[in-house]
Amino acid sequence: MWREIGEAFRLIGSTGDGCRCVLMVGHGKGFCAGIDVSDPSFGLMSSTEEEEEVDVARKYLKFRPQILEMQSCLTAVEQCSVPVVAAIHGSCIGAGVDLTCCADIRVCAPSTCFAVREVKLGLAADVGTLQRLPKIIGHGSRVRELCLTGQDFDAAEALRIGFVSRVSNTDADLLATARTICQKIAHNSPVAVAGTKLSLNYSRDHTVQDGLDHIATYNAAALMTDDLIKAFQNAASSQKQEHDAVIFDNLQRHSRL
Repeated sequence: MWREIGEAFRLIGSTGDGCRCVLMVGHGKGFCAGIDVSDPSFGLMSSTEEEEEVDVARKYLKFRPQILEMQSCLTAVEQCSVPVVAAIHGSCIGAGVDLTCCADIRVCAPSTCFAVREVKLGLAADVGTLQRLPKIIGHGSRVRELCLTGQDFDAAEALRIGFVSRVSNTDADLLATARTICQKIAHNSPVAVAGTKLSLNYSRDHTVQDGLDHIATYNAAALMTDDLIKAFQNAASSQKQEHDAVIFDNLQRHSRL
């Protein structure tokens, strides 16, 4: 599934598919219960006698590329051409937190339970939570407590610390709540939305001045779009129903070698 996640999110929004926003959900009792530690491909359980005889440095050089590949698959969600909204229900444990940290917007059901559980399994989270979660909720004491203890936190706390932007009224309302956000994003200019996501991600990892330079370069070209006129037309017609609003053209297929 790791590879499929990476492949899917590298394609979404880049093929001329007309996608304006992705709604990411989990099926079943929970969003994600974390990795299956018994999966032999992770090498977390007992190894064969032949593998035990392999030099530690060689084991390291063998396994590191797999971790980097797993990181890349989740980073594809963060770098997706269009915004990703995660609708989280049930359990969101370990890799589930890694994955949802990559989403642009997170909403959850009232009964959702979260945990950075890796430390309880004897390892440090290595596919994004320790790098992204502090940038979402801050670098203070609470993020360290959650990551170092592996303890659960509920929907109310996820909202309080800013991990999710809203909690649905009921569990049954979750998808409707998330779809409303997706629809609002989809009604905006895809050029403006793409530029906004690019700038938010870039500015998070750079200085304020670097971010200002980045968006200045982007908008020097993007402000020439016809979407600007259409957006003003929509704003000027405040009484206009949504179904009568001006429709923005889809983005084109990304050029590739």
